[in-house]
Amino acid sequence: MGLVIIAISVFLILFVFYMLNNAFQDNVKEETFEFNIFPNNIREFTIFFISDIHRRKINSSIIDHIKGKVDAVIIGGDLTEKGVPYSRVTKNLKKLKDVAPVFFVWGNNDYEVNNNQLSRTLKNCQVIELKNEVYYIEKNEQKLAFIGVDDLTQELPPLEDILKQEGRNVFRILISHNPDIIHMLPEEHGISLILSGHTHGGQIRVFGFGPYRKGGIRNIKGLTLLVSNGYGTTALPLRLGADAETHLITIKNGKGYQA
Repeated sequence: MGLVIIAISVFLILFVFYMLNNAFQDNVKEETFEFNIFPNNIREFTIFFISDIHRRKINSSIIDHIKGKVDAVIIGGDLTEKGVPYSRVTKNLKKLKDVAPVFFVWGNNDYEVNNNQLSRTLKNCQVIELKNEVYYIEKNEQKLAFIGVDDLTQELPPLEDILKQEGRNVFRILISHNPDIIHMLPEEHGISLILSGHTHGGQIRVFGFGPYRKGGIRNIKGLTLLVSNGYGTTALPLRLGADAETHLITIKNGKGYQA
C-alpha cells in the first residue's frame, strides 16, 4: 500500500508540473486571413495579438520572434489584475511598444486595479487606449478601422453609435475582450474580423471538457471570430488542454477565409 501511495504522489506532482509548464509556454500561433474586401493597396497587414497577460512577464523570445514582422500590436484585455505590480505592467508594455504601435482594450480583470493609474501607465508607455471608439490605421494611402469596445461588465453605449464613427468602405476589425460581443452586434455591422480572449480556452480541460470552449477561429454568418486561449492564467497558474498562446495574424486580400 505504501508503494502505491508513493507512486500516486509522484504522479500527481509530475502532473502538476506538466500543467505548470503548459501555463508558461510562449507559443506564437501564425494565422492568415484572406478577405475579398481587404484593400488591395495595402496588400497585407500583420497584427500581433496578445490577451489575458494577467500576472505573466512577456518572454523576450516572443519579442525577438515577431520584431520586424508586425504593423500593430493589440492587447485584448486583462493586461493586469489585482496585486500585479505596475513595474511589471510597464515592462510588458515597453517590450510590446518596441515592436510596433500598441493598442489596448479593457478586460474585466483590468477593472480590479486603479483605473486612473492604469490609464496613466498606458499613456506614459504611448499605448493607444480604445474604449468604445475607432482608430484609423493608414497604410499605402488606404485605411483600416480598429474598433475597440469596453469590457462587457461595463455599461456600453449602443454599438450602432460606435460603428457610426467611421465611414463605409473601410475594412473593420473589432476588438473586444469578451467574445460574447458577437451576439450584440447590430444587423448592419460591417465587421470582418473580431479579436477576443477572456475564456482562457477553459484553462483546465478534463477529457476535452472545460468551463469554456477551447480558443480557436470560427466563422459565424460570414464574420470571422478569433478567440485566444490567452497568454496568462487566472486563479491558478496551471493549464491543461488549452496551452498559453499569442497570435501573429496576417490579413490580406483573397477569396475569403473559411473556418
